[in-house]
Amino acid sequence: MVRRIKILTSSVGTLFAELTDENPLTAGAFWEKLPIEGKANLWGDEIYFSTSLSIETENPKSIVNRGDVAYWPPGKAVCFFFGLTPASRGKEIQPASPVNVFGRIEHNAKLLKLVTSGEKVRLERE
Repeated sequence: MVRRIKILTSSVGTLFAELTDENPLTAGAFWEKLPIEGKANLWGDEIYFSTSLSIETENPKSIVNRGDVAYWPPGKAVCFFFGLTPASRGKEIQPASPVNVFGRIEHNAKLLKLVTSGEKVRLERE
């Protein structure tokens, strides 16, 4: 079963992400909790916001890909990676610390560059 979510912002509109099987506990926890919303925090080309979810580390990655959707356990935050962060070295996209990647934005992740700090971001089932 393919599970897709909508990422809604006023500046971008709607983007879609597919939940992956890479971290099934993390993906399942988010799927059950949807809808989720928060105010965007920006860290380089990453958007993140805190959630009420508390999920253990699951197959953590310290290097991610453009378009990855992840959970950052120390901040209980959902993260959207669309380019380099302040922790990045060279062309590798690095989160602040390892994250549980649980989804992938399907198209145009770079559009997230239009999102401003404090803007509402909403995740819901497609």
